[in-house]
Amino acid sequence: MKKAERLERLEDRLREAGVLHLSDAAGHLGVSEMTVRRDLASAPHLFNYLGGYILPAGGERTTTYRLDAEADTHAEAKELACRKAARLVEPDDTIFIDCGTTTPRMTEYLPVTGKLTVITYAMNVAERVMKRPNTNLILLGGLFHASSQTFSGDEALRTVERLGISKAFLSAGGLHSQHGATCSNFHEVPIKQAVLARAGLSYVVIDSSKLEKIKPAFFATTDQFDEIITE
Repeated sequence: MKKAERLERLEDRLREAGVLHLSDAAGHLGVSEMTVRRDLASAPHLFNYLGGYILPAGGERTTTYRLDAEADTHAEAKELACRKAARLVEPDDTIFIDCGTTTPRMTEYLPVTGKLTVITYAMNVAERVMKRPNTNLILLGGLFHASSQTFSGDEALRTVERLGISKAFLSAGGLHSQHGATCSNFHEVPIKQAVLARAGLSYVVIDSSKLEKIKPAFFATTDQFDEIITE
């Protein structure tokens, strides 16, 4: 198969999946990972490569999602969902709290006894956690995305791989019975998937308006979550 055909097939696959791991791309094309890397390097106008994942070039810029625009929508439902989620946290847990406008509200209801550790890549979560007593904060850094107040990069992924996570609380822009959990920003997918692979227990925390909705960036099937938490 010639390179032009491989690139075309890779584009087609990304249109279906949104994001693709390097090993999956190599298997799909029937070539080595090194060949896929060389193909990607020759076509930066078509693809981004981040921490082992292939994204459409500029995929994170195609979304119209903005944190400030979403902050006050379905506020009461988000609050109720976060109260439920926080009840699952024990005083000495190491937890991951995802980005968005729902999960940061969990920080108001977390235990204040013991020594809790919170991992996040979201600035709006970190700003809340740093004001709490008896709480360690691990902020995953990298390139800052202002529209979602999140960081992304290879170093953040390597950090996640070194961490023990007792419970992960993930956000989603949509949760569909057939198409799984999706979000608006492709750059969030590698972190979400890395956390899901490391966590002892994983929860998705959403308000019910997100149910049966689909956003462009797929990151998990519904059976990857131990529980779906909503109001």
